Amino acid sequence: MRPDVALDVRETSHTSAGMLAYVRALREWLPRVAPDLTLAEFGRGDNFDVAEQAGMPVSLLRLRPRLVHFPTPYVPRFVPVSHVVTVHDLIDLEFPDYAKSKVGPYWRRIVGPVLRSARAVITDDESTVGLLERYLRVDPARVRVIPLGVDAPEAPAQPDPRRRPYLFYAGNHRPHKDLRTLVEAWAGLPAGLPLDLVLTGPDEASLAATRGDAGDLVFLGDRTEAEIWALHRGAVAYVQPALREGFGLPILEAMRSATPVIASEPAVPAVLRAFADMYPAGDAGALRALILATATAGPHERTAAAEHVRAATAYLTWERTARATAAVYRELLA
Repeated sequence: MRPDVALDVRETSHTSAGMLAYVRALREWLPRVAPDLTLAEFGRGDNFDVAEQAGMPVSLLRLRPRLVHFPTPYVPRFVPVSHVVTVHDLIDLEFPDYAKSKVGPYWRRIVGPVLRSARAVITDDESTVGLLERYLRVDPARVRVIPLGVDAPEAPAQPDPRRRPYLFYAGNHRPHKDLRTLVEAWAGLPAGLPLDLVLTGPDEASLAATRGDAGDLVFLGDRTEAEIWALHRGAVAYVQPALREGFGLPILEAMRSATPVIASEPAVPAVLRAFADMYPAGDAGALRALILATATAGPHERTAAAEHVRAATAYLTWERTARATAAVYRELLA
């Protein structure tokens, strides 16, 4: 039977943690929320290889789906069927100094033409719509904004036990994450305020800092999903200093953990902006002031506000993301 939709399910060496979560969520939820659509999974190999650039078009010609969905921008240059592509962000084009020299040409020569020929382009936040038009000449009328979601544990995670209160950051350490501003802001807090700064990922000598007896900079390496939820739950605040995020799943995870969120303005998606304390990106002084205000607020006040945010963001689930994605499929197949 000819499938209605073929979904590229590759998990490749260039697929970020957020992209992986998105692909896995679509695989889990689409069959459950869209039983009216015939779905097929396909895709093998890595990015930029023969399997992607030559094998995938051949597979699609054999499969003959009415529509194919590439949930990441890692696409073959020639797509022989109707297609939709998800683009989570354009960070490599916004901050070319932080990317390898071949990344920009890849976006413009491979991804750009595929996006312009797509029936629709899905993205996570309204801010990316203008960026798609500016950098890749994608018609905004063909862009569909579908926020991401999370599936929080049914029972709130038990807080991670640590000997001092702590700020938490989860994610990679790429330059656009601007962890230097975070470390600078934390290191300059008053000496009498006990507060660690806890980050996932490997040790980074270039970020080394200390607050003496008042706090340590702690690198946790990789952590399991359950451990991440516990770390969110136990933090005084989750801090996201990035110069840009497409959606920033850890921000939503923190909110769903009833943990206050402090973030740079460009890192917060539109659907979450009402629930985060924001500061101008790169402004260590402004970030320090927000951290100090949160860390010294009364526990009851802080908890009550965070519980309100948890309830207000409960609708942002992976099921909702999948339902909205299936609605795009139906729109294009009608």
